[in-house]
Amino acid sequence: MAQKNELGKKGEEIAYTYLKKLGYEIREQNWIYDHAEIDLIAFDGKELVIVEVKTRSAVIYEEPGEAVSSRKIRFLVHAAEAYIMENNLNVDTRFDVIGIKWYGHEKYSIEHFKDAFSPPVF
Repeated sequence: MAQKNELGKKGEEIAYTYLKKLGYEIREQNWIYDHAEIDLIAFDGKELVIVEVKTRSAVIYEEPGEAVSSRKIRFLVHAAEAYIMENNLNVDTRFDVIGIKWYGHEKYSIEHFKDAFSPPVF
């Protein structure tokens, strides 16, 4: 389990650096509300971006971007709504997924899925 957590943290660091280089303004890392955690909360211009980072070892056949379940989406949307209310924001919001495939020895590939999903209607 510790190795999985280390890989996840490494992926979040890579995603953080990647978004900063693109000019995103990172507001929060690992923001927690209730039982949900948002990996990164950022602004891309005037748009709020909720980012889920998925890191997988290259030996796993599942693509990182495919690893966001409908349950995880519900938790992310719930937490994003709380963040927006708590910070009294009135902005367009999108949900991105950053998939990182880790090959070891500081070698990785990154895939950024902008507007990866829309909040479900309940």
